[in-house]
Amino acid sequence: MTPSFLDQLWLARNVILSGLGLTVSISLLAILAGSVLGVLVGLSLTYGNRLIRPIFRVYTDIIRGTPVLVLVLASYYVSSAVGVNLDPFSAGVLALAVFCSSHVGEIVRGGLQAIPKGQTEAAKAIGLTFGQTFAYVLWPQALRQFLPAWVNTAAEMVKASTLLSVIGVAELLLRTQEIISRNFMSLQFYFFAGALYFVVNYGIERFGKYVERKTAVPS
Repeated sequence: MTPSFLDQLWLARNVILSGLGLTVSISLLAILAGSVLGVLVGLSLTYGNRLIRPIFRVYTDIIRGTPVLVLVLASYYVSSAVGVNLDPFSAGVLALAVFCSSHVGEIVRGGLQAIPKGQTEAAKAIGLTFGQTFAYVLWPQALRQFLPAWVNTAAEMVKASTLLSVIGVAELLLRTQEIISRNFMSLQFYFFAGALYFVVNYGIERFGKYVERKTAVPS
């Protein structure tokens, strides 16, 4: 009797769960690290001096113009060539975090520059330092503006995690391919993997909506 998809899915449940867990871990680390670095990049692009701003502009343009797959391969193979031995997981997270930071940097820059300069001048007039001005005046307003774009970037990181299979990271896609190589149920398992990716990205979207509601200005 030919085994059904549900039978094969049950047999492969642990493999799929391990791949899903690795995908979520990679995506979460890349999004968090990339967002923190991206905020620094955005601040440098917006408020940096004549020396700092061009450096980060070049960094942003180069990274955004480089395919993610190239960054993944470079972080794994080039790092080992220069004496920094990263395991596939670390190299993959590094590549995605760097790519994420370039996009978040541009998002933050756009959000900050959209705030009228008069608000910064008013904050200076009442004696606020730059740190206080950023924390209490600029950041809350910029956050509301760039949050939707950040959610899109976070979702892209989940999708980009599929590329880490080329350096041997056993994330969801690679685990799915291993399962298919044994039971040849390509359509069913690829569809199921796609559904899992959708669930992860839907969770990110709902989290973004939650933060939007929390940071919205009361009408």
